[in-house]
Amino acid sequence: MRAAFLDTMGMLAVWDLADQWHTAAQQAFDDLLPQNVSLVATSYVLMECGNAAARRPYRDHVTRLRAQLVEDGLVFDPTPDEAEEAWAAYDRGDAGGAGIVDQVSFVVMRRLGIQHALTNDEHLRAAGFETLF
Repeated sequence: MRAAFLDTMGMLAVWDLADQWHTAAQQAFDDLLPQNVSLVATSYVLMECGNAAARRPYRDHVTRLRAQLVEDGLVFDPTPDEAEEAWAAYDRGDAGGAGIVDQVSFVVMRRLGIQHALTNDEHLRAAGFETLF
């Protein structure tokens, strides 16, 4: 595994000690770090994390993660054609009716050849990706 995608559900579970998936998410995240895996996200996922964390004690974790990913060149966004592809998949209800942020993640992950995501979101599995917890 050269890269892993940081999904909103996974990151929120890492940051939120009360999240039902915290222990599994933290373990998966900790397992990635020594593997020298590039951790990748889209600005859409980071915005979704920012919205969810806006009134939470881990709000600053989102801005720190974003700053680090931007500095490392690991924030990717869809091309205009990929955005149209994501909206078409959203309209069809692909991947178990995944939301638009997930659909955008899927097209970006496919472009980058990323198969693994730090999440347990069933929509990523339905789209053919491997979830890490």
